[in-house]
Amino acid sequence: MEFTVKKSDILKELGLIQGVVEKKNTIPILSYVLITAKDDQIILVGTDMDVSLRCTCSAIVRASGTVAIQAKRLFDIVRSLPDADVLIKKADGDNVLLQCEKFTSKVLGQGSENFPALPTSEQEGFETDSETFHNLISKTSFAITQEESRYALGGALLLKGDGKLTMVATDAHRMALIATKPTEKADKSTFRSLIPKKTLAELSKLVVEHDGKVYFCQDENHLFFRIGPRLLVSRILSGQFPNHELVIPKENNRKVTVNNSWLSQAVRRVALMADERSKAIKFNLSEGKLEIVSKSSEAGEATEIVPVEYPGPDMTIAFNAQYLIDFLNVCTDETVNIDLKDEQSQVQVRPVDQSKFDYKYIIMPMRL
Repeated sequence: MEFTVKKSDILKELGLIQGVVEKKNTIPILSYVLITAKDDQIILVGTDMDVSLRCTCSAIVRASGTVAIQAKRLFDIVRSLPDADVLIKKADGDNVLLQCEKFTSKVLGQGSENFPALPTSEQEGFETDSETFHNLISKTSFAITQEESRYALGGALLLKGDGKLTMVATDAHRMALIATKPTEKADKSTFRSLIPKKTLAELSKLVVEHDGKVYFCQDENHLFFRIGPRLLVSRILSGQFPNHELVIPKENNRKVTVNNSWLSQAVRRVALMADERSKAIKFNLSEGKLEIVSKSSEAGEATEIVPVEYPGPDMTIAFNAQYLIDFLNVCTDETVNIDLKDEQSQVQVRPVDQSKFDYKYIIMPMRL
């Protein structure tokens, strides 16, 4: 095996591979990247057995072949090189010689026979544009649970049906749901799958820089996402995702309309004095005014008043400040609505502008 490749080209793909390869070294070969040179390109594959990524890169191939190289070490070496062509070729055995201008290195490699095979699928799937898919991920994935014991909540539910795509995530204290607007030309196929949190994180990196379509399908055990020349394969998350339709409030007829930026900045400032464990802040609502309050026996207290559109009646409700901040971080709209029923019932927060997506964030209040 011998090929020459531009540093910038291979570095970009190696950087993406870093998010996938195994870092705990429980199975040593999983910390390696498999490189195959053939025709006029190289193919790079990384996996941790749950998520796998295959990338391609243009190269001048002088001799075809395959070898596995420790992914982090190769990435660090290439990153440190001058911006020039990089020569990579097999030396003795599975060792690899790497040259760039006046730099030479001999890197220990492994045979490809030890590397896990990449799953394949011939199932039919469907596609959406990368911008839409990025919105689905970024506006829901923050609500995925951090508790490993709640296995079925360790990812987001992706649904296709009724001419729209829907993604839902929850940790049982709050839920984020976003759906595309139905299209008349949409096909009638349906899709339902739980996508693990790590898979969503890697997909987000891939789609944010891709201006085109994202194609995906699934078989019994795996999900397949094709983003341009790259292919990401993930195990399907097993378990029963809760019925999210039951969580959406139906009778929240008290509506607060507020400037997103004003609310976000006020919540952040007041939360600095909230109890470190509970992160509790209190909303005191009255006609045209929202008073945000925090109090901590160890830190002190803080108050800020934000003007709102709210006709009354007066009410007080408490939230985990971080839950609100998480939503306001990803909601780019200028104005949001807060729909309430009473002090104990779940609250719905949503952008006023729902022209592109139907976006809802449901949050359970804290007991006062």
